[in-house]
Amino acid sequence: MDLPGLDELHRATELVRTVMPATPTYTWPLLNAHCGAEVWVKHENHSPVGAFKLRGATVYMDWLAREHPELTGVVAATRGNHGQGVALAAKRRGWTATIVVPCGNSREKNRAMQALGAELIEHGDDFQAANEYATELAAERGLHKVLSFDRLLVVGTGTYALEMFEAAPELDTVFVPVGLGSSICGVIAARAALGLKTKIVGVVAEASPSYALSFAARKLVPHEAGTKIADGLACRIPVEQALEVILKHVDRFVEVSEDEIRSAMRAVYEDTHNVAEGAGAASIAAVLKERDCVEGKRVGAVLTGGNVDRELFLEALGAA
Repeated sequence: MDLPGLDELHRATELVRTVMPATPTYTWPLLNAHCGAEVWVKHENHSPVGAFKLRGATVYMDWLAREHPELTGVVAATRGNHGQGVALAAKRRGWTATIVVPCGNSREKNRAMQALGAELIEHGDDFQAANEYATELAAERGLHKVLSFDRLLVVGTGTYALEMFEAAPELDTVFVPVGLGSSICGVIAARAALGLKTKIVGVVAEASPSYALSFAARKLVPHEAGTKIADGLACRIPVEQALEVILKHVDRFVEVSEDEIRSAMRAVYEDTHNVAEGAGAASIAAVLKERDCVEGKRVGAVLTGGNVDRELFLEALGAA
């Protein structure tokens, strides 16, 4: 996959600005003390859907409207944040959005997608099963399926990375949660476009380590996705296109446990009074886990989203 350059990222930024402003990139004194480093947090939890996914959906829908003006609706599979981005971007076009989620998906993410006008369908035990059913459904209904990884989504996510790199002083390392890979590929693209030397570290849940295992083996390695606290990281089968880019440009991977993610969610709340969902807090969990490596350095952490069910968040806050 060819990565977007600076001109393409700037054009995408102009498009994203039609639906949302730049999200903050802040460094927080209490969090810095907690991590032993100067941590610059990219707050994608401040987007209109509480996560970075609206950016890629906006870029994708713009292309789709130009290429297929006859279109009336789309289908997508999700654990929640991609579905919210697709639902809002489709609604702005006057299109229908049918979103397939696994059974037992986040109640509050489901409600948010429905509030955006999406038809919600529960199917299967994990994202992979929901994704396969979404493909069948799109064919049955004659609708366009919005993939969960696509170059256009990478272009969109690259806009947050561009904002982060331009807002923060030069970073030694940036920690990026990895679900299917559009986020980290967008960070890779922005770093290359700006000519920076910042190291990029991928973060996965120990219970869903497929990308870390694939990175270590230098080939695609599927693995069961067992994380409960970080549904956005629950990837069973990595995307080959994403893995190809990751193998060329990522410095290393860090695996974080369920307890480490909960601890990071609590730290984000106590030190910044922001709400981080499990996947979003994983970057902070990795910084805390690598405290000895990052001590005294300036690092970035992408807080990819804040969409967490109340019960899970209360559990994390109460876990001392």
